[in-house]
Amino acid sequence: MRLLRRILATAATAAVLLPLSACGSGDDGSSGDASGKIQGEISFQTWNLKANFKSYFEGVIADFEKQYPGTEVKWIDQPAEGYATKLSADAAGGTLPDVVNVSPDLAAPLARAGLALDLDKDPAAAKFRDEYLPGAWASSQMPGMEGTYAFPWYLNTGPLFYNKALFKKAGLDAEQPPRTYAELFDAALEIAKRTDGKVATLANVPTIEDFGRYGVPLMNEEGTGFAFNDAKGVELLTQYKKLYDAKALDRQALTATPESSGQKFLTGAVAMNPGSALDLENFKTQAPSLYENIGITDQITTTGHVNMYVQNVMVNAQSKQKPAAVAFAHFVTNAENQMAFAKQVAIFPSTKGSLDDPYFTQEDGTDETRVRVAAAKSLKTAVNYTPVLFSDQMKTELRNEVAKALQGRQSPQEALDNAVKAADRLLQQG
Repeated sequence: MRLLRRILATAATAAVLLPLSACGSGDDGSSGDASGKIQGEISFQTWNLKANFKSYFEGVIADFEKQYPGTEVKWIDQPAEGYATKLSADAAGGTLPDVVNVSPDLAAPLARAGLALDLDKDPAAAKFRDEYLPGAWASSQMPGMEGTYAFPWYLNTGPLFYNKALFKKAGLDAEQPPRTYAELFDAALEIAKRTDGKVATLANVPTIEDFGRYGVPLMNEEGTGFAFNDAKGVELLTQYKKLYDAKALDRQALTATPESSGQKFLTGAVAMNPGSALDLENFKTQAPSLYENIGITDQITTTGHVNMYVQNVMVNAQSKQKPAAVAFAHFVTNAENQMAFAKQVAIFPSTKGSLDDPYFTQEDGTDETRVRVAAAKSLKTAVNYTPVLFSDQMKTELRNEVAKALQGRQSPQEALDNAVKAADRLLQQG
């Protein structure tokens, strides 16, 4: 469960660097579309799912083979560590599986190398488009390229958790948490002031997703360069600098990880932290006093759309058995199989109508269902704010420049200008 959550939360831990001349897992039939008889043997690769979900995937494969006699699915499950490197090696060596579990940023270099099937262009795949949430389908569209390069699979998002006891201690109304950025910044400064800087409100520096939620344009319209150094981006970083100076942003935020930030919240060192339904069980077992005082509120955005984390299923454009590969990728991600998977672990289907199921709409009085229902509602219009071309190296460059601004070593404008220059340089190198 923890590894699945980590995959969802990070979307991917590294960018894949592929030569544009990379070839796929076959050539016979690779020039045609996926029309034709669904038959033959295909390979299906997942990302660290076998340990906890072996019976589920074996059942899905058996059902597919029964529905399409003459097909055979060979399931490959790779460890979480080194997954990006493995994909890169397979792509370069011509051994990429027929159907592959990818996050959007892992699909991007494969699409640019001609290895990811364009679902919009292929008639056999395009007919399934309307089965999925628009935001989920768009998660595998690449800036500067036409088309969609993977089927949407499972999604996740989550609320903001806050510690009601810390809000009360600072004289704030614990039943009226911040709902706008202005309210968030004001509350954070007040909590720091009332506690003499002993309690911070936030434990993370702003990431690319935060700039997206704040309404900052992240890339230019052509998808050829980054644009988060505009006036609105500078405004957000300037606000974070005020929080850092007032100790309303945790002093260790410059080097924080999602795990360390979660631990800060768990121990009462910070007042707010993003999370998901998976966290509630941890609160209940590891920090009962926090669980008794847990507050749950919506993600704060200026756009009206929360951030979604997404995993997708890509079809190898060079597959020898393209009809079977497309059929299986759709089968894995259809409404019935996504719904069954969502009831085994706290994730959400990307198919239209699935989030209207009573499982995602009816509360039973528990915090777990409250979070699930709220998250499902927000996912209907959620977007993946992280640009698919924003690599792990780019994230590091942004984080380093943000740290310099918070420490006063450069202005917010200089920091974002430098981050954009670095990201653009890496984009051209890729």
